[in-house]
Amino acid sequence: MRALLYTYRRCPYAMRARMALLHAGVPFDAYEISLKNKPADLLAASPKATVPVLILPDGRVIEQSLEVMQWACQSESGHSDANLWWAASQTWPNIGLIETNDGAFKQHLDRYKYPQRFEKADRDFHRDAAMNGLVMAIEQNLQLTFLGGDQACAADVAIFPFIRQFRAVDAAWFDAQPIPSVHRWLQIWLASELFERCMKKMPVDQRLPF
Repeated sequence: MRALLYTYRRCPYAMRARMALLHAGVPFDAYEISLKNKPADLLAASPKATVPVLILPDGRVIEQSLEVMQWACQSESGHSDANLWWAASQTWPNIGLIETNDGAFKQHLDRYKYPQRFEKADRDFHRDAAMNGLVMAIEQNLQLTFLGGDQACAADVAIFPFIRQFRAVDAAWFDAQPIPSVHRWLQIWLASELFERCMKKMPVDQRLPF
């Protein structure tokens, strides 16, 4: 039996879960959901009904993307170096960057990307707050190529899909910002084999090896 990941291709939380599973080399099947018609088995396993949701062969359910990443990196069926890849993300300042990404930055990102969903949201205010908060903090901490130093770590993968989404709202504006280390870091990940594998298209509502 293989683990089953309920996922949605463009969701940044699901992206980082898929990238971690792929990096760790853990065999798994993926199920690409339709947001308008979520499968009954997903709703039964996880009433929160948001992806990713990982169902392990023993029936345990992991509902949070960071927990999926941790499980993948510490799984006995994964590569031996994956645990170090995870451990590097749990040191300062990486753990603080992940907390900021999942907290204040995500709130600003949502209001920048979807201002119509939030009453009185000032799009430019949230754009600038996101840039001056997390993005500038990443710029200051990218003294080497990755957040893990010379080698990538789970912190890079935990944050990258959200920075990608932030840039996509207005790529011309983002690319004009004086953040050379972030620009280089982002392009490395966009061109990476791991991201290419993560973004493989799948038919909806089918369980298939990923």
